[in-house]
Amino acid sequence: MTAKLTGKARSDALGSLKGWAEVAGRDAIHKKFQFTDFNQAWGFMTRVAVAAEKADHHPEWSNVYNRVEIVLSTHDAGGLSAKDIELAKFIDSVAA
Repeated sequence: MTAKLTGKARSDALGSLKGWAEVAGRDAIHKKFQFTDFNQAWGFMTRVAVAAEKADHHPEWSNVYNRVEIVLSTHDAGGLSAKDIELAKFIDSVAA
């Protein structure tokens, strides 16, 4: 089972992310991305999906045309874990 981030480890991990925010009423983080068009958004989602599948850690997300919204939380940990931080950093690198 994956360990939930707490205390200083949690605050340090969240401090290492840019643009991600905590979800109100839930132990999760989210971020919105906007792309030029649907094709660019879909390509981004495809790259994230391949990495998420390889890591066996899948985001909650939605896509409307050129916008993608992502929520990360580790269900078996009952909240935010290092897996979410790692995936958020990967997602940011793909979006850059």
